[in-house]
Amino acid sequence: MEAKAVGKSIRISPQKARLVADVVRGMDVDKAITTLRFMPKKGAGILRKVIESAVANATQDDQIDVDNLYIKKIFIDGGPSLKRIRPRAMGRATKIIKRTSHVTVVLDEI
Repeated sequence: MEAKAVGKSIRISPQKARLVADVVRGMDVDKAITTLRFMPKKGAGILRKVIESAVANATQDDQIDVDNLYIKKIFIDGGPSLKRIRPRAMGRATKIIKRTSHVTVVLDEI
């Protein structure tokens, strides 16, 4: 049985979030949460919350043993981008793209 959680439109670029997701992919849930708790990146806190949400979703199903869960899939997709304008020299302006991410975590039993 699988448990899934999705975090949508999270204000971090997908490239930066994928760096953290690659570290915990395939780990046991307890080890992954402990690893993310002490990792000094912004994406670590975000991914930890989504993993804990997936564990909470798994507890709703009586057939799943929460102690035997591992991260089967974790992937980061791009979300909608916020377009901003920054003033530059001599009356010009440049576009700033503030990226967002959709984080999906799928847990499964060992």
